[in-house]
Amino acid sequence: MQQGLITTVFLPLALGIIMLGLGLSLQLADFKRVLVYPRAIVVGLACQMLVLPFVCLGIAHLFDLPPVLAVGLMLLAASPGGAVANLYSHLAHGDVALNITLTAVNSVLSLLTLPLVVSFSLEHFLGATHAIPLRPDKVITVVSLVIVPAAIGMFVRSRRPDIAKRLDRPVRIASAVVLAVVIVAAIISERAIIADSFAQVGPAALAFNVASLAVGYFVPRLARIERRQAVAIGMEIGIHNGTLAIAIAFNVLGNRAMTIPPAIYSLVMFVTAGLFAYWVSRRHRAEVAAGIIGK
Repeated sequence: MQQGLITTVFLPLALGIIMLGLGLSLQLADFKRVLVYPRAIVVGLACQMLVLPFVCLGIAHLFDLPPVLAVGLMLLAASPGGAVANLYSHLAHGDVALNITLTAVNSVLSLLTLPLVVSFSLEHFLGATHAIPLRPDKVITVVSLVIVPAAIGMFVRSRRPDIAKRLDRPVRIASAVVLAVVIVAAIISERAIIADSFAQVGPAALAFNVASLAVGYFVPRLARIERRQAVAIGMEIGIHNGTLAIAIAFNVLGNRAMTIPPAIYSLVMFVTAGLFAYWVSRRHRAEVAAGIIGK
């Protein structure tokens, strides 16, 4: 599948701008707290690296996906989160500092784990092996779209906290509007493949997305990790880097059909992640109103 202007130019640019605003809500104390309590990072990485590949494997067999499409779905399980996860966590009052840390660490580790998961998938479903080269350019992309804009926003907050405070609510609203525009544009641009392939791949992609969000949120909660960090992990685990999965399928494996699951997943996840963000936000407001937690 050829990436259109929307997904290759406008979306990264929009996310970079959004991450700049997102950084306005962060300070160094957020990152220090993450380092003081590393359990959330360990649990999040365990969910991403160990649990999700097996969950995805089970879903591929449960829905009896054709081998090529099953490999395409496994590409998602092997792909890290991205800037969209950070944004949704921000909107849902999650621990964005944890999100950014997980995104950076996941992206680096995926250079090693992604080839292993994909090679296993190719052999398991297709009986073939294929070398997956490391993609250090993806780390550079993560840095440029996530860390650098957020760092600039944090710098502004550290120097002019009054400006950062005034901009916080407008930026949240603008972020939601920009995402809505991108989602609608993406659906319109990909309507042909959605119509042709959703009936076959859609249920499996939806099941994996819901399972990813559930694993990312409820496993940390069972591990007694506080709610904001669980929300962050849920978003990080539930929103995979579909662009990376598509790039590997199309440019590395040279298989157009393998791009279908990540393409459909990338559209489905906007809706499910939005519903998840709404649910956790309602719980957050209810707890604030009841005096259980502070604002």
